[in-house]
Amino acid sequence: MTSLPRVAPRVAKLTVLSLGVALLATACGGSPAPSSTGSSSAAAAGIACPAPSATGGGTSAAGDAGTVPASATTTPTPLKIGSLLPTTGSLAFLGPPEIAGVNLGIKEVNDAGGVLGKPVQVVHRDSGDTKTDIATQSTTALLGQGVSAIVGAASSGVSKTVINQITGAGVVQFSPANTSPDFTAWDDKGLYWRTAPSDVLQGKVLGNYMATCGAQTVGMIVLNDAYGTGLAKNVQSAFEAAGGKVVAQELFNEGDSQFSSQVDKVLAAKPDAIALITFDQAKSIVPLMTGKGVKPTQIFMVDGNMSDYSKDFQAGTLKGAQGTIPGTFAKDDFKKKLLTIDPALKDYSYSGESYDAVNLIALASEAAKSTKGTDIAAQLKAVSEGGEKCNTFPSCVTLLRNGKDIDYDGQSGPVSFSDAGDPTEAYIGIYEFQDDNTYKPVKEEFGKL
Repeated sequence: MTSLPRVAPRVAKLTVLSLGVALLATACGGSPAPSSTGSSSAAAAGIACPAPSATGGGTSAAGDAGTVPASATTTPTPLKIGSLLPTTGSLAFLGPPEIAGVNLGIKEVNDAGGVLGKPVQVVHRDSGDTKTDIATQSTTALLGQGVSAIVGAASSGVSKTVINQITGAGVVQFSPANTSPDFTAWDDKGLYWRTAPSDVLQGKVLGNYMATCGAQTVGMIVLNDAYGTGLAKNVQSAFEAAGGKVVAQELFNEGDSQFSSQVDKVLAAKPDAIALITFDQAKSIVPLMTGKGVKPTQIFMVDGNMSDYSKDFQAGTLKGAQGTIPGTFAKDDFKKKLLTIDPALKDYSYSGESYDAVNLIALASEAAKSTKGTDIAAQLKAVSEGGEKCNTFPSCVTLLRNGKDIDYDGQSGPVSFSDAGDPTEAYIGIYEFQDDNTYKPVKEEFGKL
């Protein structure tokens, strides 16, 4: 395949403009992996405006994003979306809510008549983690099946191993959970997008929050990969800007199973608080710390390890520990919908971001009147800003088919993209662990980049 032109310029500047705090009192919350291939059935769902024929005329809903591509003059192939999400490895606990979010999005799109009059097909593949080559094999399989877009990966480190393979094939890569700032300036031909905010924002929120909790010194145990070191850098910057001091930072590598050395060195510095920037390695690290007298109220965690530990630790082990997860708290009606897809769900992390990724891809395909990856990418920014507000595929696609410009806001919060494919505004949720070692929401902080 010949090289593809850049779809949109990439901008590598991130500036934190403002942070606000909004209190929210909602409850917060897992699950068999889906079959590796499959598609949801399509059914008419009372759309006010029927889908136009693929060759029909009409005004493009893309606003000033560009003219309808030449590929729209012929009948497009059905939109096929792949998922590259973890069902094995150190982030496997994030797979079920993300996969449920994808499948709910696919179901609602197809219940509304599909994209360009045809049902959307979905193909699921495991991303594994950076200890294996599963992601590369899965990506090869997805590309071989002709997907136009891939939702994933969850891990920034995993995405780095496949981003060139995906975007080089002219396919959209849309991550619901990548937070590494490195992707902002990546040479991705305008094809990489994400609904999760850069860790510039999560790091700022966590660093500031530890300071407001009274910590003057912090120790950190950090996964030595793109996610861990990038987030740690931003946590440290924010904490020190708030007047605190990072007194110890110990790294470990993916695949390590012994953490006594890191724990001992951090505790020797006698920090007021300890930030664990890890994945499921927290299952081994937390008992080492509490066994040496660390109080759970001294422990601060991040999205990579905010999980249900009710079956891993004795009751009370994490009571009072806190942590951050990008995105809004999952709303009750959205949880109910997700549970119809996967009744075993207990964790809803990044489910909204995954659901929004599917909706945005489908809406951009409708706006482009094409299922080609580069055409979809060219419309993603346009459908997320500047037009009439809408927050479901049926309501948004009706506007599009009536020639309207739209501004999609989703379950993950307001969605608007920079030219680099990054969210320009987002919520970061702060959660606290209960006696049963599950967590509940405390508050949300809203920030702009």
